[in-house]
Amino acid sequence: MNLENRENFLNKLAAKMGRERKLVPDQMEAPVNDHPTTRLTHLSQQELCNEFISFAKVLLVDVVETKEADVAQAVLDVCQKYGGGSVVLNNDVRLTELGITDAVKANFDSYVWNFSKDEENIEKSAAANIGIVHGEYGLAESGGIVLFATKDNGRSTSLLPTTSIVVVRKSKVLPRVAQLAQILHEKAQAGERMPSCINIISGPSATADIELIKVVGVHGPVSKIYVVIDDL
Repeated sequence: MNLENRENFLNKLAAKMGRERKLVPDQMEAPVNDHPTTRLTHLSQQELCNEFISFAKVLLVDVVETKEADVAQAVLDVCQKYGGGSVVLNNDVRLTELGITDAVKANFDSYVWNFSKDEENIEKSAAANIGIVHGEYGLAESGGIVLFATKDNGRSTSLLPTTSIVVVRKSKVLPRVAQLAQILHEKAQAGERMPSCINIISGPSATADIELIKVVGVHGPVSKIYVVIDDL
């Protein structure tokens, strides 16, 4: 449809509706409240963490709290609890600095994400029993974890293995998605490179499509574990 035909069509449509065409959108009505940006923001960081952990447990997430000095052992314990086997990790400097990558490599059959081996990354992730990633943020309102996809942090690591382990710091727990959006906006305004994908994951995969009966592990990890570092 060319521009002239489009205008004729819209004019006729407006006439049939008995009104003139609006070329300028109506001004948005004032919001009823500011809850989208202020809900939970009155809480202290520890209170936000308590909400985050409480909601995560409702979502059937296994939550392990630990100190930074003990996080590598905590991850090993979780791997052992969930059957060990093959483990895939993101090539995340944070996992390396926490001693997690070396500890896992020394104790399990492991594979570290390599951005130059795209097919092998997916194959190893699909065959792994456990995937280990470092979360960017936790969301108190939903118990969700925020993951940024980059060349060294693949989506497959958290989505394809049977068990998904996410390491996250208490200092990185946000009230809700509104605060995450603000952080991303500021990054974009500063000209920072944005992640290729942003995933917000709340618990193990599940569906209740059939007769509202919840079934876990239908299209992703059967088990989700948050290893929460107490750095407050």
